[in-house]
Parts: sequence; C-alpha cells; structure tokens
Amino acid sequence: MTILASSAMPTADFSQDTWWIWLIKAVAILLFLVLSVIFALWVERRGLGRMQTRLGPNVTGPLGFGQAFADALKLVLKEDFWLKGADKFIYMLGPFIAAFTSFLVYAVLPFGPEVSMFGITTPLQLTDMPVAVVYILAVTSLGVYGIVLGGWSSNSTYPLLGAVRSSAQIISYELSMGLSLVSVFLVSGSMSTSQIVDAQTQLWWGISLLPAFAIYFVSMVGEVNRLPFDLPEAEGELVAGHSTEYSSMKFAWFYLAEYINMMNVSGVAVTLFLGGWRAPWPLSALGDGVLNTGWWPVLWFLVKVWLVMFVMIWLRGTLLRFRYDQFMRLGWKVLIPVALVWLVAVAVIQGVRQFAAIDLRTLLLWIAGAFVVLMVALLLWPAKEGEKKPEEPETAPRPDVVPAGSTFDAFAGGYPVPPLPGQTLPPSPRRAKREAAAMAAQTQDKEGQDV
Repeated sequence: MTILASSAMPTADFSQDTWWIWLIKAVAILLFLVLSVIFALWVERRGLGRMQTRLGPNVTGPLGFGQAFADALKLVLKEDFWLKGADKFIYMLGPFIAAFTSFLVYAVLPFGPEVSMFGITTPLQLTDMPVAVVYILAVTSLGVYGIVLGGWSSNSTYPLLGAVRSSAQIISYELSMGLSLVSVFLVSGSMSTSQIVDAQTQLWWGISLLPAFAIYFVSMVGEVNRLPFDLPEAEGELVAGHSTEYSSMKFAWFYLAEYINMMNVSGVAVTLFLGGWRAPWPLSALGDGVLNTGWWPVLWFLVKVWLVMFVMIWLRGTLLRFRYDQFMRLGWKVLIPVALVWLVAVAVIQGVRQFAAIDLRTLLLWIAGAFVVLMVALLLWPAKEGEKKPEEPETAPRPDVVPAGSTFDAFAGGYPVPPLPGQTLPPSPRRAKREAAAMAAQTQDKEGQDV
C-alpha cells in the first residue's frame, strides 16, 4: 500500500456550508477554548498537587473546581493601573495581539469527519486550505509580537528583558519546529490538515516519523514558554517577565493566551503526528471502523489533546528550569542539526521510492530508531570544557581551607558564586563612591561648625 498521499486528494468539502453553519462552528470553537482554559487550570493545580504530595485547590466548589472561576472574577474586579511612562496604545495592544492570535489556530484543525448538522452535511472543521499548516505557523509567529510589544511598551527593565528572551526563544525553536513539520508534508503529499489526517489511516506519523515528533514536542514546549523553558517569565530572575507591569484584565489576556497556546500546540501535534480524530488501534478496527464515523471522532481528538496537555503539566511538576545558555545550546546545536539531517533522509527516501518499490513504513521505522539513538547521544554528550588547567603544586591550599580575609573574583568561573567561609568579596566601586561622598559631606559639616 502506498503511504504517500496523492496531491490530488480532495480537501474537506465545505460546499454545503451556510453562514449560520460557519457561525455555529466559530462559536463552538471559541467556547471550547475558553472552557478548556478553565478546565486546564483545574487539572494543572490538582495534578501538580498530587505530584507534589499536597491537595491543591479543594475548597471552592466540588473538588476545588470553582477556583478557576473565582480567579477569573478576581482578575475582572482587580484594580487596573496604568504606567505613567508607558506607551498607552502599544501597552494595550500587546495583550490584545497575544490573545487574538491564540484563537485562530483551531480554525483549520479537524475535529472529525463529515457529519449531518441540522440536515446539512458538513465537516467538523471551520475551514481548510492547501497551506493550512503554513497558516498555523504564521499565526503562531504573530503571537510573539504581543509579548515583545507588551514588554517594550512597559518602559521597565524586567519586562524588556523578558520580551527580548521571548523573541530569541520563539525564533530559535520555530526553526526546529518548522523543519520537523516538513517531513510530514513530504510523506503526506500535502499541507492541508484534513489530507494529513487522511494520510494517517493505517499508521500515525508520530510512529514512523518519531524523530520529527520528538523534535516537534520539545520545540512546542519551548514555543509556549512552559517549564523547563519558561525563561521569558522566570520568577527568580525577572519577577514575571513581560507581564510584570500588567494587572487586571490586561494581565488576564496574557494568561489566557498562554493556556490557549498550550491547547493549540497540542491540537497540532495530534493532527499532524497522532492520527488526528481517528480512533487509536485496536479501537479503529472494531466494527469495521464505525468508531471513526459520526460524532465519535470528536471524543478521540479531545482525549489525545488532553493527553498531550497532561504531559506538559507533568513536565512542569518534574523538571527544573534550564539555564539560558543550556536552552539555546539545545535548540541550535541539537534540535536544528538533527531536524535537518532527518529532513534530508526523508527526502532521499522519497526520491528513491520513485524508482524502487520499498515499504515506506519499515524503512522509516528503522531510520527513526537510529535517529532516536543519535538524539540521546547528543543530549548526553558532555559539553566541551576549556583547556585543562596545569596541575597545582602539592603546597597549594586546599579549596575548603581558605585564609581569613582573602578576596576572590566571584565571576572568575563564568557564573557568580557566593564566597566560601573566610573569603570576602572585593569592595564595591559604588560603595566606595558613596563612602567618599559621605566623608566629604561630614568634613564639610565639621568645617562649617568650626567656623
């Protein structure tokens, strides 16, 4: 059986749709995303509570489910302050862009096959296009403008640093994400989301294109600024990053956009790598595929999306935040090179298959296994150390025995370290200036008293 989809494969048929069908679908997607954010907040808090041996919210509403509604009400009623030095228009535009672009991705994601809705046969998808995945990448790229503009317009140091980090992070990890998706286009023969789902009828691309799926998964976590990649809003370094100077509903737009973007990348992962709305095996083989017809596929799609969401929540409760240099090294020295090599391998395979009958599934699975081994080796390969320091003489003092009153350079090793017992930091230049100014003032006062 040929896995490569034909370029003539028809996209979803929207010919019978009317304006009110479009309206129903759009409102349904909007409600789905907003309610999913509320549910995601509850799942994350309760899930992290269980992982960290605590209860989590359990007072407001049954099992604490009303806590998310209480938080939403608090944000609506909270005092909304304005910064005196901020650019007012861009200060408001930033969170609006972040929230608005986050609602656009699910417009091209299929929830299921064609169904009958009020007597009209229509796909469970708002719209589709031959370049639907490029549309998704374009929309997600625009979302970073909200973060950058919000951090820049605040006229404050920490938001600006968070915005700069976010822009560098999005650019770096969108490259690896885009490269991982190109291999899906090659084997599917299309960039239409409905056609990509149809191409996974027999085998999900997440299995046969396992390296691409692994690269996409790591990139999507970095794309939505989630732990261990939440560098733009690292609490211990930048207070809250780009959203430090926001309050009330302006902050709520950023907060809403973050969780909707989690739903977005999860939906894209399901559509492109995990079979979309198709039932997993062996359920797909029951009843001659009856579970892949009607409204059943909506259930399979939602279950897969929430499984990916739960993995991201699990990562937050398990891993620590990366250092920024580690984060960039992972993106530029591991993910992008591996994605490029994998893309070339898939392209060569597709070219060879034009002249020889080769089973694509078996070949891709063998190559995927080899690339998984390569990625693990790259991750475990130790970082290149500097030149080996000359051996110190035996008379050198032990590192744990420090002469009292000795000074040392806290930045000598590349990262600031606290002093050991007995060590003192060199005098601060600013402190010396303050003490000199204070001494001059005291001398001037004394001379004035003597006169």
